[in-house]
Order: sequence, then structure tokens, then C-alpha cells
Amino acid sequence: MTLRIIAGEARGRRLSTPEGIDVRPSTSRVREAVFNSLHSMGYLQGAVVLDLFAGSGALGLEAVSRGAASATFVECAPAALAALQANIEATGFDDRCRVVPGDVWEELPRLGDGYDVALCDPPYQFDAWPELLSQIPADVVMAESDQAVVPGSGWDVIKQRRYAGTVVVIASQQ
Repeated sequence: MTLRIIAGEARGRRLSTPEGIDVRPSTSRVREAVFNSLHSMGYLQGAVVLDLFAGSGALGLEAVSRGAASATFVECAPAALAALQANIEATGFDDRCRVVPGDVWEELPRLGDGYDVALCDPPYQFDAWPELLSQIPADVVMAESDQAVVPGSGWDVIKQRRYAGTVVVIASQQ
């Protein structure tokens, strides 16, 4: 699969993706819809972004390309970390990106506060959304899954949409 940055400063830049069945990059259609929505709602410009289960980093890098101030990526798989680092270098966003190698559940308590938007794209079949979102230090979250996402208490769903086999929810802290 050829993955590219869709819009903004790094538009058209090709991204590396790690090999393997555990990797499921967001499709261009889903990324375009998500980022058009986040932009039109005013959540992207100058935002500090947290990309959890980052994989290749396509979501966080798209955010930076479209005007986010910075992105922090959390990923534990070695192949994904290698692709992520290569993609940060390929986009030229080294000065605006931070990679936190490790498990999301272990790293979340250590990340601190101050994130405007969290991008969450865990492996499909993930079912711990309320637990995850209760720990997210961001005002807005974009959750991507293969099933309906119920954010749990403390979150208001702003938008929910299905794109073929992918469900996207954008929610804000109450």
C-alpha cells in the first residue's frame, strides 16, 4: 500500500509502512475525512497533538502537515518505530515531532498534560475505549475502530461516521 501525506506542508510526501499483519494504516479516504473535520472545527491549527498506537505516524504527521504545532507519537513495535522515524525525517518535521517508544498503557501516565488533540487508532478488536479515554490528557479525541466507539463519561461525541469497515468518532472533554 502506498501511503502519502494528503494535504498541507508535506502534501504528496510518500510514507513508509512496516510489513506485517498487525499493521493497518488508516486509508487516505478516512484520513482526509478526519482531518477535514478537525480543521473545519478549528481543532488543528497550532494544536499540540498526541498520536497513540502511532504505527507509521501517518495520522500525527498529517496533523503537523496541516498546521498542528507539534506531535508526540507513542508506539511499541520495533518495525513501526523504524518506519515512524523514517517518516518524520522524510517529512522534515524532526523539530516538531517527539517519539515515545513504549506501550500506550504504560506511557500514558508519564506523558503529562497539555495536548489539544489525541489521535487513537489501536489495533482492530480493541475494546477498552472508556478505560483508554479516561486517561487521555487532551481536550479532543479522534478514535478510529472497526466497531462503534463508546467514549464513556466525561466525553461528548461531536461526530461519528462509518467509512466502510472503519468507524471514526470525534469527541470533546465535557
